[in-house]
Amino acid sequence: MRHLLSLPRLASRAFCTTARQLKNKVPERQKVFLEDNGLPIHIKGGTTDVLLYRLTMTITVAGTGFSLYWLLLACMPKSKAQ
Repeated sequence: MRHLLSLPRLASRAFCTTARQLKNKVPERQKVFLEDNGLPIHIKGGTTDVLLYRLTMTITVAGTGFSLYWLLLACMPKSKAQ
């Protein structure tokens, strides 16, 4: 029962701003994204962004091809082979 009574104190400590201070990384990230290095904005984040972009493009192209295949298949008349 003692653990349940101390729960509100522990919960408020977890959300306290003085418990741990995080370094603001926004200015550093802004410098990276505002840098003129010829890369599009969606891949300036590094290897992870490039991999996510390529995966997204692959899924998009494959999905479009798959949709066109089934659309073409649906447009073909059915043969009456009995």
